[in-house]
Amino acid sequence: MSRRIFGIETEFGCMADSDSSLGSSEGTAALVRDYIFHELKLGMSDMHYRDWGEPPGNGGFLFNGGRLYIDMGHLEYATPECINLFDLIAYDRAIEQLVITILDDVGLKDDISFFKNNIDHFTGATFGCHENYQLRRDIPFYKVVIPTLLPFFVTRQIYAGAGRVGGHEEILEFGDAHHRRDAFVGFQISQRADHIVTEIYEWIQFSRAIINTRDEPLGDYTKYRRLHLLVGDSNMSEFASALKVGTTSLILDLLEAGHRPRDLSLINPVHAIKEVSRDQTFQWIVELESGGTISAIDLQREYLNLAQKVLAGRDADTDWVLTEWESVLDDLEADSGRLIDRVDWVTKKWLLEAFMEEEGLEWDDPWIESLDLEYHHLNREKGLYYELERAGHVKRVTTDEQIEAAIQNAPENTRAKARSHVMRYLARHRLPCIIDWNQIYFSHEEPFEMKDPFETYDVEVEDLLKRLSQQPRPVSRQKRIRLRRE
Repeated sequence: MSRRIFGIETEFGCMADSDSSLGSSEGTAALVRDYIFHELKLGMSDMHYRDWGEPPGNGGFLFNGGRLYIDMGHLEYATPECINLFDLIAYDRAIEQLVITILDDVGLKDDISFFKNNIDHFTGATFGCHENYQLRRDIPFYKVVIPTLLPFFVTRQIYAGAGRVGGHEEILEFGDAHHRRDAFVGFQISQRADHIVTEIYEWIQFSRAIINTRDEPLGDYTKYRRLHLLVGDSNMSEFASALKVGTTSLILDLLEAGHRPRDLSLINPVHAIKEVSRDQTFQWIVELESGGTISAIDLQREYLNLAQKVLAGRDADTDWVLTEWESVLDDLEADSGRLIDRVDWVTKKWLLEAFMEEEGLEWDDPWIESLDLEYHHLNREKGLYYELERAGHVKRVTTDEQIEAAIQNAPENTRAKARSHVMRYLARHRLPCIIDWNQIYFSHEEPFEMKDPFETYDVEVEDLLKRLSQQPRPVSRQKRIRLRRE
């Protein structure tokens, strides 16, 4: 694929048994966070306020280049900046393994549950899976990027959706959001579709949009823009996650190369994203602004065909995405059951329908909602997805060894390497600092700038550490006490 930086941010749901001393999901999230920073020492906790809701100690950067923090009471993890598609999937899964290891270490694996999903059936809350893509600044964002991507994202859920039981309705009244259970009974292919309320919007706290327009590049703003998305589901399937990111990245490659498909603008994208998710016939017909209709599969083929024409043969990752994209669309058209090993919503639906048939249940049975959640359970002994993975019934794109390495080490080909290297030195010598994605601030040194996410800054890091090593070390409190006594 082209040299593009991408990353995934995952918000995790959590439940603690009523007998648990932690008492709340936020307390549980804090336990995991603190264990990572203070017991396992896998990163550096923030020493400063990042925002009004992010006080010192609320989170921090990890030595693997990622970031872990508490957001609105739940645990959130952002992968480091990645260039390689399958590296990204390994870093995304690293936190899953780490959370369960921690709960096992503290003896709470059976009392506390973490879920990589997007909905709470009981409260109506939704948890995000945010994708980030570095995009060239010179590509017209409102005239080219948004019109091209909106139809793509509305229909991408046919292979990227995680699936859910039942429905939910978001109601906006005088700027306030309210939730209520929808009358929809059955299975839909996306978890986030019901919670999307507008096409584009800047501030994610107030309105969930298909495309977020906040311009925060976290790098050189003259060269880059960061496309920040919250429309997608959290995928348990490695394959689905890789295909979701891979296809999106190829569309951006097309735009940066000056290629666009024909006008596929939809009459009402927000309505369409819900209709596609809820369509029980799996025909997924959407209305075009130019007149007429088209199926989601055929719309996706328009993007695929152009990508094949322009990008095929460029490199192995690109060809993997193009091959699997075509294969998945073919299988969706012929028989979606062929995708049980690759697409989350197909896998989940197959599991739930088998259980319903065995127990004589219907879609509105609370038992089925509970099993819907268990598909996303991170505990390998309880999670339905992990049971299939353990049995070899799902297709993987990483290995356990790659995931283990991603817990400890940063990517070697992005600025995450530089940030990790500097952080390890600062942690070892207990030097005060403020760390961000693109800068590190010191008390007696100019900020270390990392404006280009594609750079590893090897020479600059070496020079920085040499300067830091020549500065007087702060005297520890214990040493000051000892000197006074002497």
